[in-house]
Amino acid sequence: MKCLATSLCGISLCFAIKSSKPRVLPIRSVAKLRCASIGYQRNTTDVDWIINAADSAKVKELLIAASFEWDDELKEFRSSSGVPVKFLIAGQHAGKGAEVKIPEPTGDLNVEERDGLKVVRLSRLIEMKIACGMGNPRRTHKDFADVVELIAIRKLDSSFARHLHKSLRPTFRELVHRVTGDAT
Repeated sequence: MKCLATSLCGISLCFAIKSSKPRVLPIRSVAKLRCASIGYQRNTTDVDWIINAADSAKVKELLIAASFEWDDELKEFRSSSGVPVKFLIAGQHAGKGAEVKIPEPTGDLNVEERDGLKVVRLSRLIEMKIACGMGNPRRTHKDFADVVELIAIRKLDSSFARHLHKSLRPTFRELVHRVTGDAT
């Protein structure tokens, strides 16, 4: 079983919950490592985990065993320190009406290793952020702001669009142009 998670700083993380010895890593430790590795920190307080639908019962069991509490009204877990933990299901659409789907938490196209943790690739993170922002006007400014910061911090230009789903390339290029003035 594998999970991908968006950390406290809004950057996605991936870590394995090994079936032989399941465990949940401390949320703040995971978030701190990922924030440091990318150099971008947001003021969000939630963690979004990408899981396979087939693993949802096992993940729920592990979180309950690790003293997380389920909030049925908000459809999320809460850590003992109050951090909300939400789930995104791999294979579901990343945003309303989006062609892009939430990636499987496995494989070299979706996951890379950073600072000893498996993390979602930058291209998949940007795809999810743009797709979610395009599908929900209340989230557009938040998700597009994340993409803008990633463009600036990672010094991305419009050529990075080749790594993204074709439906998102024009939006990405427009964001690059607004950040850098790069019109290619």
